[in-house]
Amino acid sequence: MKFSVYGKGGIGKSTTSCNISVALAKRGKKVLQIGCDPKHDSTFTLTGFLIPTIIDTLQEKDFHYEDIWPEDVIYKGYGGVHCVEAGGPPAGAGCGGYVVGETVKLLKELNAFDEYDIILFDVLGDVVCGGFAAPLNYSDYCMIVTDNGFDALFAANRIAASVREKARTHPLRLAGLIGNRTSKRDLIDKYIEAVPMPVLEVLPLIEDIRVSRVKGKTLFEMAESDPSLNYVCDYYLNIADQVLALPEGVVPNDAQDRDLFSLLSDFYLNPPEAPKIEKEELDLMMV
Repeated sequence: MKFSVYGKGGIGKSTTSCNISVALAKRGKKVLQIGCDPKHDSTFTLTGFLIPTIIDTLQEKDFHYEDIWPEDVIYKGYGGVHCVEAGGPPAGAGCGGYVVGETVKLLKELNAFDEYDIILFDVLGDVVCGGFAAPLNYSDYCMIVTDNGFDALFAANRIAASVREKARTHPLRLAGLIGNRTSKRDLIDKYIEAVPMPVLEVLPLIEDIRVSRVKGKTLFEMAESDPSLNYVCDYYLNIADQVLALPEGVVPNDAQDRDLFSLLSDFYLNPPEAPKIEKEELDLMMV
């Protein structure tokens, strides 16, 4: 199975991806996570350092694929998850899709695609141009990471549009949304009323999720020394169990930008009224 994880920049895709990869490994799967971002830090919490990128390795070998061995580009991370960083073109030049294509080409040359039960692409931010939408060409499912805010859901809608477009020619489905570090889900619910799609999980506002990124550790590794974090790991295990069950998924009918803008902005401008508390109930509460 192959997955692509997308979402607004800074929303926590890489942290989410790494923890899902470990959760899948905990379920007995052999997992390869491929970071598709020029800053090549997707797998940082799995390995604890910035591993060399495939594009840099190819340049060092003058693009002679036959001179590259799996250990040159594939690194073992926490929980037995194997890690690859595609890297990216120089700033302001080149195409991210080309880099993803070269990564897939090399991994196929190394027979890596045949050695794993799960391949997970962690893809740059909310940039869904043809280049960075390329991982969708190789994926069975897409997962979108969001929060309960306007910008993240606007980005999620653009990604949903990419899934719909790619599904015309590929057997691709949207597995669902993952809410990350959000204290509420009312705006998420408002969005999926307009654009029906599954919600795989909504993680509450847990500070340790952010801290894990700084420490360069997954929540599973942190939980080894702090068992109180096991409940956070259960969120990721739940996501892993859902995707391993081969969900039907959806081909989303994304909302038009203007309609979505009106829907989400109206929610902020005219928030739903809180339920009124009768005076007798209020007196009892005060007592």
